[in-house]
Amino acid sequence: MAIYCARPIWGTEDGIMVSSRVRVSLLIVVVFVAAVAVGFAYWGTMTGPTNPPAKHQLIVSTTTSLYETGFLDVLTNSFESKYQNINVSFISQGTGLAIQTAMRGDADMILVHDPPSELKFLEGGYGVDRKIVAYNYFVIVGPADDPAHIKGLAPLDAMRRIADAGRQGQAEWVSRGDKSGTNQAEKRLWNSCGLDNETTRQEAWYIESGTGMAATLNMANQKNAYTLSDLGSYTKNFKDGNIQLEVMVQAELLDTLNVYSAIVCDPRKPVLNETNFEDAVLFVKYLVSPEGQALFEEYGIEQYGMRLFNPYIPLLTSPNGTEVLSWIQTFAFFNNTECPTQFRYQAGDLYLGT
Repeated sequence: MAIYCARPIWGTEDGIMVSSRVRVSLLIVVVFVAAVAVGFAYWGTMTGPTNPPAKHQLIVSTTTSLYETGFLDVLTNSFESKYQNINVSFISQGTGLAIQTAMRGDADMILVHDPPSELKFLEGGYGVDRKIVAYNYFVIVGPADDPAHIKGLAPLDAMRRIADAGRQGQAEWVSRGDKSGTNQAEKRLWNSCGLDNETTRQEAWYIESGTGMAATLNMANQKNAYTLSDLGSYTKNFKDGNIQLEVMVQAELLDTLNVYSAIVCDPRKPVLNETNFEDAVLFVKYLVSPEGQALFEEYGIEQYGMRLFNPYIPLLTSPNGTEVLSWIQTFAFFNNTECPTQFRYQAGDLYLGT
């Protein structure tokens, strides 16, 4: 829109005579265009594409058996689809190394399976809000020809016979030897049957792989040897055709119980004060929620014809689960609880009803 003056006033613009009327008109046009440009820029910030907020990073230090079975992929997809502002990453190691990683502050929580080591983690001031989330069993597996003749024996009897056959040059044993939860369970079995593991591991028939469960199973398969494995890792590797070892001792007994627990790093510990406590607690709550427990219950059935892990929470109300629940309480409880009160911190309703 142009504005006219009653009396034209002339001036020069770069040597050219320009009417003040034209000057005003040009000025109005410039101001209008500038205003429109600013308006579009503002509208773009309000309605146009914007950078999404950065996701929270949650790091979980965990055991190889959960990782190598593929369960953690399913768990991650399910959790992240519900909590889209959180990105979950896993560090897969043996339980011993997984705990050390968390103690350095390089993880926000642990998901492991060795109650004695877990108690030390809590007592050292590194962990809080422990929750038992699942369980399965360890199995002794070996070659089909079974040179030590252990098939169908009780776990401790089988271990003794393997040691006898090994000393006679008739059998070999492959241990993970990595301070993992499986390795610690193996040591307890050797000690329970009267064999000192520190002595046994020096003998020729006893081989240490120093690796994860899948690699240990492969080594035992190649050497025609026996080993101890969690049922989930064995089932996956056998069904996938990676190994031909057979289950020799599968006893659903206290001696072979394998319990998985989640523990959050305690942010009050100076080395852990930058850990992601809030999201770690949320992740633990998800693990024990009906949705999270269903993942444990269903995983493996479609792929392998059997579940690889059993959910823990349903045992608390199942009339058929009293015996297994008593085993878990004997093996994996501390002072008659999964987490003594001095190791609970801002847990909210995490222990409601338990």
